Amino acid sequence: MRSRAPLTLALCAASILAGCAARGPVQAESALGSFCERLPRPEYASLSRHAASDDWFEVYELRPGTFAIYEPWQWQEVISWLIVGERRALLFDTGNGIDDITRVTAALTDLPITVLNSHGHADHVGGNHAYANVLSTMDDFSIARSRGLPHEAVAEEVSPAALCRGLPGGMVAADHRLRPYALTERVSDGERIDLGGRTLEVLEIPGHTPDSIALLERDGGYLWTGDTFYVGPIWLYAEETDFAAYRASLARLAALAPGLTALFPAHNTPEADPALLEMALAGFDAMRAGDIEAEPGWPGTVTYPVGPFSFLVREGVFDAP
Repeated sequence: MRSRAPLTLALCAASILAGCAARGPVQAESALGSFCERLPRPEYASLSRHAASDDWFEVYELRPGTFAIYEPWQWQEVISWLIVGERRALLFDTGNGIDDITRVTAALTDLPITVLNSHGHADHVGGNHAYANVLSTMDDFSIARSRGLPHEAVAEEVSPAALCRGLPGGMVAADHRLRPYALTERVSDGERIDLGGRTLEVLEIPGHTPDSIALLERDGGYLWTGDTFYVGPIWLYAEETDFAAYRASLARLAALAPGLTALFPAHNTPEADPALLEMALAGFDAMRAGDIEAEPGWPGTVTYPVGPFSFLVREGVFDAP
């Protein structure tokens, strides 16, 4: 397999422009070199693909009315979530914006759909512009991202090396950008969103970004973690990442673990064991204490492995001043 180092550098630069597109797909060998070889991920073998799936989006109903909308063919492997109640539905993230996610959500429900984003990185807000109601914490980072990004900031996301198959029909790479969108209503920590028969609680969990949130459905024991936790390299190297805030947020989520039945992350695989949150907190503390040996990441980064996931940080970030 040919080297992807130049592309990796370009992707890192583009990610900084985009506020860091979202996740760390691989470690030392390259950002993209082994991506397509991992597909399909074995975790999907036991899941039944929903009829709303198409050539770009794969849809899985993890629980009744809880749909993972997965974009497997692009290196972010982002997962958006449609959570359907009796009166309305909430779409937690809208993906890359490479293809039209409204086509999928319309096939899944005819109820009114409200959007809420786990955070403002470009691969989670790409389809926001297509929805009339977009909730937000109205953090400065969220507001800045709602103004959109030019093609140059997200061009690598639609480059041939970032894809395992061609772009969706009708999509022209040069047209890809983050389109501006309106933030229509503020939500805050602890606020409850009533969907009719289902209630979701907003948890503000800054760290990965200043505007990161999680969603908690207490009745089912479900926690949607966004990019604060997923199985894979967790990106903590962006300029907007705050380690102290991340640690506090991770501790808050880990404290919920005993009462949870499932984690629903935003990348790679749609479900994870809640006990991994406690492992993540212990691993983060061990990393900060120097008890885990760093492994090379892409240029300028290192990873700290912890079981089935790792933390991707800037090289030298923990060196003494």
